[in-house]
Amino acid sequence: EVQLVESGGGLVQPGGSLRLSCAASGFTITSYAMSWVRQVPGKGLEWVSGINSGGSATKYLDSVKGRFTVSRDTAKNTLYLQMDSLKPEDTAVYWCAKAPWAEVTDLVYGMDYWGKGTLVTVSS
Repeated sequence: EVQLVESGGGLVQPGGSLRLSCAASGFTITSYAMSWVRQVPGKGLEWVSGINSGGSATKYLDSVKGRFTVSRDTAKNTLYLQMDSLKPEDTAVYWCAKAPWAEVTDLVYGMDYWGKGTLVTVSS
């Protein structure tokens, strides 16, 4: 059974940092592209970042480039999102999601498995 379990969310002040984790089971993350997706309260889903199955390519939403870094630990079968210089507009529920293909894309509605999400609140 495929499972994705996020952790690491919480309350942080503007300018602060958080690292989200996504523990995967039931498949290996080296076989599929993985992404982080968020939803700001009252708005739709927004793809944030992703990494391809080989780990050689990463992509980012323009508004998070230079502040967020996606990575993975293949030994732990875990995906990460390091978030630095956080802004109030980064406040959202963050999900990790598995794609049914190897290349990273921003096709949110093409992801086939999702975690339950973790809330990130950026506020003073």
